[in-house]
Amino acid sequence: MESIFLKKGRKEEGEEGVFSRSSLLPFLLFLPLLLSFKPKHDYHVSVTQMQYNASSRVFEVSIRIFTDDLEKALSQSHSKQRFVIRDNDQNDRFVEEYIRKSFVLTDSQKNNAAIKYVGKEQEADATWVYLEIPFQGTLNGCKLLNVTLMEAFDDQVNMTNVKFQSEKKTFLFKKGQTTHLL
Repeated sequence: MESIFLKKGRKEEGEEGVFSRSSLLPFLLFLPLLLSFKPKHDYHVSVTQMQYNASSRVFEVSIRIFTDDLEKALSQSHSKQRFVIRDNDQNDRFVEEYIRKSFVLTDSQKNNAAIKYVGKEQEADATWVYLEIPFQGTLNGCKLLNVTLMEAFDDQVNMTNVKFQSEKKTFLFKKGQTTHLL
């Protein structure tokens, strides 16, 4: 039985049409590669939400990162090892290690706050990373470092929204401005 592609271009019985088997073969061999291609985005940005939960005295943090960007950064920090980030993969320890280095809250005495890695989850072309940061006191003198993906992309921008009690602030982290006083 012949393919519909082969029948469409036929003029008469036995005559080769627009799509012959020999002309389709290269396309069919290349098709799996085309289907697996992920379109690249033109901008490099992450969005972080930091919301203080007063009852548990914890900052609840969610970081939305383009998955392909995170995979590239992990690869660069692990001798070009290839990473594929998915739900239920075995990469949580690598993601946690990476985030702990690139996202740091420092108190007024310049001590790094403890970060608890909660996990990650996929959403279309992005990965959500979830953290908890125990916190007591005020934000006076506290600093936040957010250099996530900056070693991989010169144009990386990390937007961070901080909600502490009734106060809301937004910070943009980029090359040359990697730390903000909260």
